[in-house]
Amino acid sequence: MLPSTLAAWSAVDDQTLGHILRGVDHPVPDGFKPLELLGRRIGWLAPGHDDALLQHLPLCQKVPQGLRWHADDLRPVDRSELLARVAHKLHAAGLLTGWRHELYSYWGEIPMAPSPSEAEWFRMERCAFRFFGLRSHAVHINGFCADGRIWCGTRALSKATDPGRLDNLAAGGLPVGESLLDCAVRELYEEAGIPAEVAHQVRPAGSLLTRRRENEGWHDERLWVYNLLLPAGLEPCNQDGEVSHFVCLTPDQAMAKLAEMTEDAAGVLAQGLLALRSAA
Repeated sequence: MLPSTLAAWSAVDDQTLGHILRGVDHPVPDGFKPLELLGRRIGWLAPGHDDALLQHLPLCQKVPQGLRWHADDLRPVDRSELLARVAHKLHAAGLLTGWRHELYSYWGEIPMAPSPSEAEWFRMERCAFRFFGLRSHAVHINGFCADGRIWCGTRALSKATDPGRLDNLAAGGLPVGESLLDCAVRELYEEAGIPAEVAHQVRPAGSLLTRRRENEGWHDERLWVYNLLLPAGLEPCNQDGEVSHFVCLTPDQAMAKLAEMTEDAAGVLAQGLLALRSAA
């Protein structure tokens, strides 16, 4: 990243960026119960979700603190098949909304970045992850100009979550079978029309956890952050209808519009800036 890009953001101190990052990681609310598998907690269940799983999920048992899924001896593919049937039942009962026909992998606690080569514990329909309170993964990309301005997308009003809010240049959940880099390149084209030869110039900028209560349950997601320096004259153009338009903001304008950004987008901007500084 060019020194001029970083210099433009010099007025934003590390204390402010740290405050933004802390703001995206909320404590688990009272009344939520842990879901256990393989001797560890894998999710947090909102009130009432535990009763639904006791009714629909085979091998699920109530324990003093929450629920335990006795599926330790099952193969990952068998766990996935059970969960697929349960997700369809929950959807039919109106407990799952926004069905995406897209699978997420659950890996448990992994020491490195997720990849298709990692042995997953199971996979499940994306919209069910919040109901179970499971950790998902997503890729977010900050798009900088050489003079320090940053491109932000405005989420389409048709989006199920955060319609009309400011977002990063591109972002998306990590589906089964896709690497972080492949996800970034795909999302950059679909959401911003960035050609592959430019998208492959993204630079890793660390990650952050974003956790909060949502209507669907407990949102727990690790965001893998990338920074991208856009060539002069290249303006993003949405391809998939998920972004209504883009705005190019100076650092002062971006900081003034933090309240208009999604929590995730604000955190990703902060993480990207801290990574730029550490690399300088």
